[in-house]
Amino acid sequence: MISTTTTAPTPESAARPVFTARELCLTAVMTALVFLATFVPRIPIPLGYAHLGDAVIFLLALSIGRRDALIAACLGSALSDVLGGFLIWAVPTLIIKFVMADIVWRIAGRGAAGTIRTALAFLASSVWMSFAYTAFGAALYASVAAGLASTPGLLMEGLVNTIAALAVLPALQKFVKR
Repeated sequence: MISTTTTAPTPESAARPVFTARELCLTAVMTALVFLATFVPRIPIPLGYAHLGDAVIFLLALSIGRRDALIAACLGSALSDVLGGFLIWAVPTLIIKFVMADIVWRIAGRGAAGTIRTALAFLASSVWMSFAYTAFGAALYASVAAGLASTPGLLMEGLVNTIAALAVLPALQKFVKR
């Protein structure tokens, strides 16, 4: 005879949810913040647009959990591409922004990094972004020249976002510590 009795799981053996309600809400709000900073101040450059969304991504990578920051970075940015008419860029953006946030987190997000290390993390992330969008642009449009056309604008975008994030970071750190 087969026994069909089961015992109720104990609190210690119950599986932890993938996201707690707090984490889910925080990630959703941060995704919306990345989207808004990416979507609203759009400045046209070849093959796309420049924005301030990367500054938000940089700050998130330093302020919230790694997983939440990576999800907010890639989903908020890709959503901006989809709703902004750049659907072809949504998948590359998912990849690029995920890696951008991870670069910042790995270099400066694990602890109290100094200003120089933080600035280097932002710049390294921006160089990755410029390289990756240039490569994806060359592949999507089957033209290295087309991909390279966006590089100066992307590098400038990375520099502007680095400066903006560094300017806001001291105030954010005071707020987060409370």
